[in-house]
Amino acid sequence: MNNVKPPITYEQQIAKLRSRGCIINNENDAIEILSKVNYYRLSAYFLPFKKQDDTYVQGTNFYTIYHIYEFDRKLRNIFFSAIEEIEIYLRAGLAYYHAHKYGALGYLNEKNYYPKHKHQDFLNKVEAEKDKRKKEPFVEHHKINKGDQFPIWVIIELFSFGMLSFFYSDLPVNDQKTIARSLFKTHQKTLRSWLICCTDIRNSCAHFGRLYYKSFSSIPNGIPELDYKNNRSLFGVTMTLKSLYPDMNKWNVEILKTITSLINEYQEEIQLNHIGFPDDWKIKLIK
Repeated sequence: MNNVKPPITYEQQIAKLRSRGCIINNENDAIEILSKVNYYRLSAYFLPFKKQDDTYVQGTNFYTIYHIYEFDRKLRNIFFSAIEEIEIYLRAGLAYYHAHKYGALGYLNEKNYYPKHKHQDFLNKVEAEKDKRKKEPFVEHHKINKGDQFPIWVIIELFSFGMLSFFYSDLPVNDQKTIARSLFKTHQKTLRSWLICCTDIRNSCAHFGRLYYKSFSSIPNGIPELDYKNNRSLFGVTMTLKSLYPDMNKWNVEILKTITSLINEYQEEIQLNHIGFPDDWKIKLIK
């Protein structure tokens, strides 16, 4: 417990920021912001402006940091909207393919998977999801009226994005190839990497994680516009979402247009190199 820092007041938080070189012109406004956004959460957005001695580069302004935080918050909402479309499309495609090849309950048969598939672990996860959402009408209906039998097109609605990714990756290779070509016009290994990246970004968005000035752990394959400089950046994530997004026109009109408007709104506060966006990002993001 000796290593745990004691809590400090809003006034002390402001004094700490000022001691590191942060410009705060209106203390009352700053306190109001800190009362709504945890100091620890907001402090992460100072990282691009932090020097090795823990002070900030000259001119670092509290309100600039807060605007970057707001940019990040709004961008998460855009990404989450895009991921929703991808997730629903993936569920529909996987369920349709699997049902017509293996039958309504074929997902329960261990023989319908890749040899290294850990079937009991998978079934345990399925049961856990059923139990977690047991109060939902469609789950109760299938438990009571269908003898606890859930066809693939029903059970897949309980899968998280991570489970969808694992389900796809554990299918026989020929099935993976067919699905990758038919749904996303790509190679199965490429699709697996995209789904892992999409799972990571979805989890970040769902838990209100920071996207700005972040290096992501997953690397998307098969995207020529990315190189080692930006494949782990927010631009790499955005290109992955573009590659997975099922509707070209909707991406351009809804998602890309909204991203462009947001970047224009905060162009005085954000820096494109902080999110890995190249100068020609608009051209590269057109689907």
